[in-house]
Amino acid sequence: MLRPYKEELPHLSATAYVDEHAVVIGAVSLAKDVSVWPMVVIRGDVNRIEIGARSNIQDGSIVHVTRVSSENPQGYPTLIGEDVTIGHQVMLHGCVIGDRVLVGMSAVVMDNVTVEDDVIIAAGSVVPPNKTLTSGYLYKGNPAKQARPLSEAELSFLKRSANNYVVLKDEYIEMVRQEAT
Repeated sequence: MLRPYKEELPHLSATAYVDEHAVVIGAVSLAKDVSVWPMVVIRGDVNRIEIGARSNIQDGSIVHVTRVSSENPQGYPTLIGEDVTIGHQVMLHGCVIGDRVLVGMSAVVMDNVTVEDDVIIAAGSVVPPNKTLTSGYLYKGNPAKQARPLSEAELSFLKRSANNYVVLKDEYIEMVRQEAT
């Protein structure tokens, strides 16, 4: 479901997919081949959310922002790069996620966090506010800490994971088209 917030309507690429049981509100931009799965809430009401090409937001995840205030004149938008996999029940809040990142199931990424390109955040991890996760590493724990460098296999998996969701998204779009005829 796409909903406005005040004058702001979500903007979707023609090839983006939003499941009928997901909610996308306000100043949200979904690039080419983005997929948003059941029970996801993406709420761009008090700041903006941008999701880059071929990224996927999996079931039950929440993506929100931090409002503009006198203490924080820009607030914290949530900006997600390209080829990103956001696992089931992840919470992203006012953070920046680079390209080719995998955020594991039930992880939490808080305000003013920057996740550089080519990172894996393990399932259940919590990244506290104001942290930067350096490119090329696995992070895990609560609070999340750098665990080890990513292997070549893990690095190549990041793009493959995103591509798998593009294929799945296309299958769902085709299924919906067939049901409509």
